[in-house]
Amino acid sequence: MKLSNKFTLTRILLSPVFFILYFLPIWTGGLFAKASVVIAIPLLCFMEFTDFLDGFFARRNNEVSDFGKLFDPFADVVVHLGTFLCFMFSFDPKLSYMKPFLFILILYREMTMNFIRMVAVKKGTAIAARKGGKFKTVMYVASGFFALFLETLVRFGIQPECFATLKLVSLILFVICVLCSYVSFIDYLIHFGKLLKD
Repeated sequence: MKLSNKFTLTRILLSPVFFILYFLPIWTGGLFAKASVVIAIPLLCFMEFTDFLDGFFARRNNEVSDFGKLFDPFADVVVHLGTFLCFMFSFDPKLSYMKPFLFILILYREMTMNFIRMVAVKKGTAIAARKGGKFKTVMYVASGFFALFLETLVRFGIQPECFATLKLVSLILFVICVLCSYVSFIDYLIHFGKLLKD
């Protein structure tokens, strides 16, 4: 396996690790609550960093391929849907950061986009990430880290007076994620819609 694809695979394999780590204190009634986020933060950092590494080494080692153009966005979907699902819950049962209807909208978008990529491959075209898609990913990453920051405060028992405002900011970020995801989706349809018509 090419080095760039190994980084992509690493991102996929670490996604369920993050999921289990996030939910372990919730499932066990508080076991390792603080330790879970202490580990989860650098883990998420590394997962997102592999997104940079796979592209960097693909270009440096001349490993850019149609497979990589499909494998990389697939890994992104696995990671981001996995983390967004986590943020629908909190160690504090009264809290959540990602609203279910926002998650469903993003899920629909990502699954439909994956279907379009498969249709494009059938037609001999590998759809690489466009600027809108890349910006959407940046918003996904920023929203995820912000929600994890808030959850870290909760698990350390720190809720400043501005916490309600911070939670609102988190919700706004996720709303922006949805908007960016559909704007970029429309952009993909404009540029590759002919493949579906054919």
